[in-house]
Amino acid sequence: MSKPIRAPTWVSRRRLFEDKLWALHKCTNINHLKQVHAFVYKFNLHKDPFVARKLISAFSSCRQMVLALNVFNQIEEPNVHLYNSMIRGYSENFQSSLAFAIFFEMQSCGVLPDNFTYPFLLKACCGQSWLEIVKMVHTHIEKFGFSADIFVPNSLIDIYAKCGSSGVNYAKGLFNVMVERDIVSWNSMISGLMRAGELDEARKLFDEMPERDTISWNTMLGMYTKAGEMNMAFEIFKKIPERNVVSWSTMVSGYSKSGDMQLAGLLFDKMPVKNLVAWTIIISGYAEKGLAKKAIGLYDQMEKSGLNLDDGTIISILAACAESGFLGLGKRVHESIEKNKFKCSNQVCNALIDMYAKCGSLDAALRVFNEMKKRDLVSWNAMIHGLAMHGHGKKALQLFSRLNKEGFAPDEVTFVGVLCACNHAGFIDEGKHYFYTMERDYGVVPEIEHYGCMIDLLGRGGRLKEALRLVHSMPVEPNAIIWGALLEACRMHNAVGLAEEVLNHLVELEPTDAGDFNTLSNIYAAAGEWGGVPNVRLRMKNTCTQKPSGASSIELDAEFHEFTVMDTSHPKSDGIYEMVNGLSQHIKQVGYVPVACC
Repeated sequence: MSKPIRAPTWVSRRRLFEDKLWALHKCTNINHLKQVHAFVYKFNLHKDPFVARKLISAFSSCRQMVLALNVFNQIEEPNVHLYNSMIRGYSENFQSSLAFAIFFEMQSCGVLPDNFTYPFLLKACCGQSWLEIVKMVHTHIEKFGFSADIFVPNSLIDIYAKCGSSGVNYAKGLFNVMVERDIVSWNSMISGLMRAGELDEARKLFDEMPERDTISWNTMLGMYTKAGEMNMAFEIFKKIPERNVVSWSTMVSGYSKSGDMQLAGLLFDKMPVKNLVAWTIIISGYAEKGLAKKAIGLYDQMEKSGLNLDDGTIISILAACAESGFLGLGKRVHESIEKNKFKCSNQVCNALIDMYAKCGSLDAALRVFNEMKKRDLVSWNAMIHGLAMHGHGKKALQLFSRLNKEGFAPDEVTFVGVLCACNHAGFIDEGKHYFYTMERDYGVVPEIEHYGCMIDLLGRGGRLKEALRLVHSMPVEPNAIIWGALLEACRMHNAVGLAEEVLNHLVELEPTDAGDFNTLSNIYAAAGEWGGVPNVRLRMKNTCTQKPSGASSIELDAEFHEFTVMDTSHPKSDGIYEMVNGLSQHIKQVGYVPVACC
């Protein structure tokens, strides 16, 4: 029997290599990409424009623009396709100035742009500050006659709409003069109007559309849910011819954000197909509202459904736990990470630190922080803030010292944490040192948050005149938080005269806030100046609105319990009040005397 004929090795390897080249632009593994790049040199293809374009696209996708530029520079006479690939790469990697530099080089070399050049270049322009540049690009487009290619004006409409309200007006003008419009033109214009808050005009345009696709319907749905107009959103939802998972998820998200978890849960249960995004939305919604058992139950269901967690899901759920102080679900997520040997990115580790710190579990936060192989500045900031907010000022400042020794440059967020640490620990001199050296030694200009921390620190320490001088020296107008911190300091130190001055500033910013008047009334009462109390009460009655009572909450056995003043809604309220009254009697017996206030 004859042996089967085997194809020559060089044919197989070359053919395999050519197959890889066709799909090279999709490669996202930098090590594999470098191996293919080595083969390109081996087969002397590095000067082939087709191969170079594939390599540039692949390196751009891997955020390796230096390597992409090296490939580009190997070509002696780059064509428009290569220039477009470089412009696109720089734009997608947020290197706008370099995208324009390549565009200018292209012009100086006599290479004419095509209908792809300008859409790629426009992606580098985003935000109100770019409006004038977008207008110049628009002029260029008209000059070279590309406005007739619908792909180009559609890109212009989209970018104009992202340049603020003035940009939206230019987008409207362009949309109105377009001879030919497709569904992308309409969708882009509606999205722009929606982004600018022009809901009525967006709806008018939507009603005028000659045809609509799923994106059109979902755009309108998203507009109403973001505006909190859930009745209008539901009307749109009912009319959608073919609802997809985005339609359902948008409605679930809208009801969750509006606080109606009953309807959010009902729609989630009716979803024909549930993806990871939908599960994340509903679990995060229940967690944010403190509905612990429901959130944990759904999290278990999600795991049983076989869906693999990703960074986005983990970070979203942990953020919801941090917001509500829901430690139980946060721990459950951490257990899943360890059980499934999930490779934690820095973002996930940072979310874990933030969640544990905000939930008061500092030992767990420090454990995650210390086990991180490669920390970034966000990691340090989260841990410093966590220690600061729970009164561990000395440990927070020690961590700041470590941050400096390990070569990290602190930013404005770091210094908010440092000043908060000094504030909670009462370290006035240390706080002043950091505040007055942050710009000189670290190049961080103090912002209103830093002034707020410093004024609160001085006020709590009884240095009211110094705090007031700092308020008047601020480069920006002090807000209600700044004046509120100073008023609270006046209450702590019975500074009646200064409190009246501070209240006048607060009334200008918050004329209907009853809390400020109530604080001044208490200051008068504590100082024994009872004549001022009725005047403040009368002024409060005439100008203020009633503030809702504050609420306290506690997590017990994976269940949240919330209480307000004189609340009797809890099923065990009788026993709770009996215990509170018993404690009150006990502390009176040991000599506690409550401070009188009106």
